[in-house]
Amino acid sequence: MKIMFNVFSLFIVFSLSAEELELGAALPLADVKMTDISGENISLNDAKGDSGLLIIFTCNTCPWVIAWEDRYVELANVYKSKGVGMIAVNSNEKQFDSVDSMEEMKLHAEEKGYNFYYTMDPGSNLAYKFGATRTPHVFLFNNKDKLVYRGAIDDNARKPKKIENTYLADAIDNMLIGKTIDPASTKALGCSIKFKN
Repeated sequence: MKIMFNVFSLFIVFSLSAEELELGAALPLADVKMTDISGENISLNDAKGDSGLLIIFTCNTCPWVIAWEDRYVELANVYKSKGVGMIAVNSNEKQFDSVDSMEEMKLHAEEKGYNFYYTMDPGSNLAYKFGATRTPHVFLFNNKDKLVYRGAIDDNARKPKKIENTYLADAIDNMLIGKTIDPASTKALGCSIKFKN
């Protein structure tokens, strides 16, 4: 009976975390403070720019993150000056006492030249609320705090020179000029978020 309950519990947790936030949904948990690598407590509202907010669920060690994260920095270089705030969120609670500890986050961010907030998500609360399941998994909100794009950064993590679709950059560009974003949703590819329960 205990085994069946545990399997059922895992199914419930997976179900809760697997349903992505709907397009057009309002920015959730916007005032929840998370510890940033700077030592400051930062909320999504704090990270917002005048033109919107890009949230990337990420971590330190996932091969998909490592393949894509140079593009995190490039995106920040291009779009922060255009009013798009950016925050990376580590929800790998199961690994907060090892490879995804705050100390490891600081070292990783420094090594990779992160130029945006990088916060720890206690209890993986944001990941559950957003329906984020992968690292990386991106969510883009406009200046009215509405979700306008979710999913992948582009279509080729491993071979940047062979990218054919720059999904996220295109979404941001279209958002900034008020054009329709198409596609507005793509499949997030990456490592599974390491939820504790």
